[in-house]
This record gives sequence, structure tokens and C-alpha cells, in this order.
Amino acid sequence: MAHTQFFKKKTIKDIDIHGKTILLRADFNVPMNDKSEITSDYRIIKSLPTIKYLLDRKCKVIIISHIGRPDGKPEQKYSLRPAYTKLQELMPEIDIKFSESTIDDSAKITCKQAVEGEIVLLENLRFDPGEVGNDMDFAKQLRLVSGADYFVQDGFGVVHRAHASTEAITHLLPALGGLLLAEEVDELLGVMSLPRRPLVAVVGGAKISDKIGFIERLLEVADTVLIGGAMANTFLKYNDNEIGKSVFEPGQEEIIKKIFKKAKPGQLILPKDVGVAAEIATSSQRRDCAINEIQKDEIILDIGFETMREFSGYIHNANTVIWNGPLGYAEIKQFAHGSEVLAKTISDQAGITSIVGGGDTADFVLNWLDNNPDGHFTHISTGGGAGLELMSGLKLPGVEALL
Repeated sequence: MAHTQFFKKKTIKDIDIHGKTILLRADFNVPMNDKSEITSDYRIIKSLPTIKYLLDRKCKVIIISHIGRPDGKPEQKYSLRPAYTKLQELMPEIDIKFSESTIDDSAKITCKQAVEGEIVLLENLRFDPGEVGNDMDFAKQLRLVSGADYFVQDGFGVVHRAHASTEAITHLLPALGGLLLAEEVDELLGVMSLPRRPLVAVVGGAKISDKIGFIERLLEVADTVLIGGAMANTFLKYNDNEIGKSVFEPGQEEIIKKIFKKAKPGQLILPKDVGVAAEIATSSQRRDCAINEIQKDEIILDIGFETMREFSGYIHNANTVIWNGPLGYAEIKQFAHGSEVLAKTISDQAGITSIVGGGDTADFVLNWLDNNPDGHFTHISTGGGAGLELMSGLKLPGVEALL
């Protein structure tokens, strides 16, 4: 897809930034285990083209980001130091400095001492309540500490939030889009605006309420919408099916009624059979059964094999697939079958355009690709909520605020 076909803002390619100091908002909000080890460095890797583009133009790059949800105060487990270590690993030839703080004097000195062609990563923005509060004073401190000439937004995962590092800062510095941000907007809007048909959407995950706008928009643009994951349970219950002890979302009757009313005949496809178990545990025995055979003490944890076959059939006929949300409790092997079959079916389709969105889905697909290195997806998005809002047709504050 032609660059900036849908991204209507100025990017770093539109302005001469040679030798300037850049305040770069990246998305280093990477998944970590209990030992503070990064389990997927995908978001950091996806930010490298923008960082290298800036360094090639002799810029000094001050990177700001967040990780997790610390409540406006420093917490060791949310430090960006592991991200710094990973970035240095990925760019061994570059001198990268880490500032233990975000806006105090030591951060200012670290930024001042760096020279063009070097990187400084500041500590987690959310250690200060001013970040989430979209506080202008905090944004002013960021400008002052960094000494930046330009602000560059490249954190697609955060542009749906009006925070100090996405919105307030754009009132203080000329604000440009990074290469990743432009690519994300182009890919996601492109697939919603000009899809190669048939367009099949696969929606999983837990909550309907998080994805109402997305599902309604899909019913306008997609030829078929396949529903799986815990979200399907809420639809099944609405249709008076016994769902046992399965997770579902109460109070969604009006919304589901509206969705069914909006769907064309045969457009919305629900599971015909499911994988169930007595409990959610790695030792659980999986049982596959039809929708009308679920027992009161069972939990639905995956789509069934018949449904996998049906879903695969739709994928085989598709030219474009959008996938958001796992189809089952994919953390446990025996309930990952639906998601694995879907990943393989999409990946095996030559010439198909495949867009994967949502944090859990992206993590699942990236893990799957580690074990299936020949696999291929057109675009794996770095944004969860931001991607959903963009594809639902909403404006994103962090994009609207750019030049």
C-alpha cells in the first residue's frame, strides 16, 4: 500500500530534521514475566526503522515511553531498564544512555550530555501522575529536559489516549508522525476502506462491550464475521444455550439484539461446537461437544473441531482477513487448537491480505510464528485499543494532534 495514503499528517519524511534534537514517543510497553524479562520484543523491533531514520540524519534522539500501569509513582517492576537493555542489544553500534528519572535535573543533564547520533531513554512516563492526566506542566518539563526541536509520535499503542506524551506535548513542539505510526494507520484504514473481497473478520477475546463499535463497523464492511472466544459465550447465552460455568458478559442483551438486527442473513457466524472442560487448568481434559450438549458444570474454553473446519472454509475463500482476539483460552495448549488452526489457515493462504490486531492476538501469533518460521501475515499491529478505535471509525487524539 502506498505510504500515507490514509495517514493525512506530516511525518518525519516531510520535514528536514537533519541534526535536530527529537523527542520520540515510542511504545516500549512490552510483555514481561515475573522476573522482569521481556517475553516479546516485537514493539521495540517495530520502532527501529524510525529510530534509525532519525540517527541517519544525525539527530539526537530522546525516547519517552511507558510500561504497565504504575499509579503515578515509581515501581521497580515497571522500570523501562529491561527495554533499554533490549534496545542496546538490538543496536550495539549506537551509544544509548538510560536516565533513571523522567523530568528531574539528572535527566536534563543526561539529555544535555548526549550528542547527535546518540539515544537517551528516559524512565517510565507513568511514574508521574502528569502523564495520564495530560498535564501541560509535565509536558513542559519533558520539552525542557529533552531540549527537543521536534516531537515525533511513533507509539501507535497509545495514540487513542489523550496523555501528556500524546496530546499536551503537541501544543509545545512541532509534532510529526513516525514511520511505524504512518504504516499502522495506512494498513488498518486501508483494509477497512478498500478491502480485496471477500473480507472475513474473526473476532474473539472476552468482552463485547470493548468491541461494540468495531463489530458494528465490521458488519458494514465485512462479508462474513466469525465470532469465537469468550465473546461467543455471551451470544450463545443470549440464544438460550446452556453455557455451564463459562465466562460471559452479563447485561449485553440490547447490544446483541442490535448486532443481530444489523447483520445480514448468514453474515454473523457463531460456533456450532466447542471444546469444554471441568476447570481451567493445564491438566484439564478437553471434551468436544455440540452447542446443545454442554453440561451445567462445564466451561467453554475453545471452539470445537467442526467450527474450526467451518471457519477455515471461510478463510480459504477470503482475499482479506482481519483477526482480533484469540478463539479460546490459548494460554493452555489443549485450548489453543482453534487459534492455532486459524493461524495456520490464514498463514497458508497465498496472496491473502491478513491483518492481526489486539495485544493478546499479536502475542499469540508472534509465539506461533516462533514455532512456524515459514508462516506469514501481512501486518501484525502493535496497538490493541488504538487499532480497534481506528478501525471502528473513531478519531485518535494522538494522531489528530500532529501537524
